[in-house]
Amino acid sequence: MTNHSIAFQDTWQNLKQFTPARIALGRAGISLPTQACLEFALAHAQARDAVHIPLNFDVLSQRLELLGQKTVLLQTQANDQNMYLQRPDLGRLLNENSLLELKATKPVSTDVVIVVVDGLSSKAIEHHAEAFLSLLLPRLAEQNYVLSPVCLVKHGRVAIGDVIAQGYSARLCVVLIGERPGLSSPDSMGIYFTYQAKQGISTDADRNCISNIHHNGLSYTEALKKLLYLIQESEKRQLSGVDIKDETTNSQRCVLPINKQSVIA
Repeated sequence: MTNHSIAFQDTWQNLKQFTPARIALGRAGISLPTQACLEFALAHAQARDAVHIPLNFDVLSQRLELLGQKTVLLQTQANDQNMYLQRPDLGRLLNENSLLELKATKPVSTDVVIVVVDGLSSKAIEHHAEAFLSLLLPRLAEQNYVLSPVCLVKHGRVAIGDVIAQGYSARLCVVLIGERPGLSSPDSMGIYFTYQAKQGISTDADRNCISNIHHNGLSYTEALKKLLYLIQESEKRQLSGVDIKDETTNSQRCVLPINKQSVIA
């Protein structure tokens, strides 16, 4: 009598090396193998944790200050995570105390405002924001860009950057935000860049997005190169968004234009 195994290996196994997507999972009878089910449950739990576990802003602030960068902690009108998830509009507005804090910390002049937002993945900001800023901040300082304090925003959406950029009268706005987690990337960070951002006027078409920044996605150096290119092009053309296309390649080196009217803060 021939001995048949209950578990069947998927013949597409060799394709798994090319993608983290859930393919070639195999089968046990008409169901998934136990290992595949357990891995799915783990990934789902990690994605939920990324959304619901709060970011420790105090620790992040301390780490950024060790880089020599002042920070300010702000909060949107979403008072808690449930409200944040149910009312996206409130995540685009600062609460009253934060508006006062914005006025109190406004520099005399500001070229660039950097906004770090927990978004939909606290893990993304926890894992990647400090490392990316450690590369970005020196490059901006080299070119004499004047920065406001880095704004750490609790329960924020992308458009909260418009409010802060307008409040600081900043020409360039860079938002680092935790992206909606997937089942293979619960800690993906996105960067949104806007030139002359204004509350209620700037739209998604006015922004440039650099997405999928994590250890198995876009690297910090590649993300930095793309962002510096966008800054360079936006300064030349005085705009951002759909009219600027990412034309960076592995062989290109992006050099920021010197802002001769600015001085180091």
